[in-house]
Amino acid sequence: MRIYLLILVLAGLLAACSKKLVQEANTPEKSGLKIAYNVFMPNTKSDYNVFAMNLDGSGQKDITNHPDVAWTYYAYDNRLFFISDRDTCYRCYFLYETDAEGQNVRKVSNLQLEDSWMSARNRGGEMVVAGRIGREVRYQLFVVNTSDGSYRQITNDTAALHRDPLFSPDGKQIVFAYQANKRDQSQHEELFIMDANGAGKRQLTHFPANDPAINEHHYKAGPPKWNAREGFISYQSHQNGKYSLYAVTPDGKKQWKLTDRPEEEGWHDWSPDGRYLAVEIYLAERKEYHIALMDWKTKAWRVLTDSTYKYHQAPVFVRK
Repeated sequence: MRIYLLILVLAGLLAACSKKLVQEANTPEKSGLKIAYNVFMPNTKSDYNVFAMNLDGSGQKDITNHPDVAWTYYAYDNRLFFISDRDTCYRCYFLYETDAEGQNVRKVSNLQLEDSWMSARNRGGEMVVAGRIGREVRYQLFVVNTSDGSYRQITNDTAALHRDPLFSPDGKQIVFAYQANKRDQSQHEELFIMDANGAGKRQLTHFPANDPAINEHHYKAGPPKWNAREGFISYQSHQNGKYSLYAVTPDGKKQWKLTDRPEEEGWHDWSPDGRYLAVEIYLAERKEYHIALMDWKTKAWRVLTDSTYKYHQAPVFVRK
């Protein structure tokens, strides 16, 4: 009887220890990830640097530390990609790569880029970007080989605007913001999806026609991010008087409001496993932007940045 009770006690202790280890492994600090984000440097005209921090907000570090306009828009594993106008004309952007510590910076391609989000497939071997060639070819989508810098154009409608392209998790489709005539101010961008070769384009999002913002200059459908775990595509949109995050299914049949914070919610990213959401939040006056982290499982929020800098924007997850 004593042996049986001892076995039960030991089993309970082992179960408790196992549960604790699992819980610790699932905390942001144990994820093996950092968040990279963009910071406007004070007392400068237009100097943006890329910073990185741990998922508890500690270890904030300037990892580009260069007097250029540098913005990160995507990371694959420990490869952090950013656009920069270093070594060229002001706001003439090209694609660069570094790691979470800012080491081994290299230029990826000679294709000039638009100021746009991007994504990758084939283990980071190919990236889909919004690029330009001269003055005539603007806001078209290209696939870039990240090893040798070669590229190919996959859209060829120079009147239209294509930007913020996002590969599907299997790399077979691309979601992107699209406007049929980029010079027509009466039009606005919506999210579309197409095959990765440019065929089969169809509309996903539909901004409410009765929303007062329909005729105002706001994101109707901001840069998309795909949560493969949950099976939806998220994006920011100015509806009902403020920016919030919304979601749409890949077939476009369901569209809904995703989050409901009192602050405005903007550019964001999902951790690779879909567990964590990093998002920039700000008040309507837009005097400060901060990075917040949400545990999608528990719905707990935590603001990670402080007031050392005023503008913390466009978070992306990168592996340490």
